[in-house]
Amino acid sequence: MVQSRAPHVDAYLAEVPDDRRVVLTRLRELCRAELEGFTEVMAHGMPTYQRDGVAEIAFASQKQYLSFYLLRGDVRDAFAERLAGQDMGKSCLRFRRPDSVDLDLVRDLLRATAAASGPVAQ
Repeated sequence: MVQSRAPHVDAYLAEVPDDRRVVLTRLRELCRAELEGFTEVMAHGMPTYQRDGVAEIAFASQKQYLSFYLLRGDVRDAFAERLAGQDMGKSCLRFRRPDSVDLDLVRDLLRATAAASGPVAQ
């Protein structure tokens, strides 16, 4: 699934294969727990977490991997050392297998995102 037409996150999760649904549901739980004051929406065909109408976090089930979008450049910079060994695009962590998702790293990134302020510079 590259881009979903699901109207809400529950429908999105219902579309993904079972092995991916488990970890994507866990990512959602972490986002909801750590991103206080954020709104969960579907944007660009994926679950997205916005603060004041601005997307800061998203995740998706792609054809070849699971994506975790970290849209705050300041948080990526602060975690440069920990992200150095990861499969990372400009603002996207890619996990090739559901069991390779580093939930501890994701939790730390979410906490840093929640604590960050100011504009979201990509």
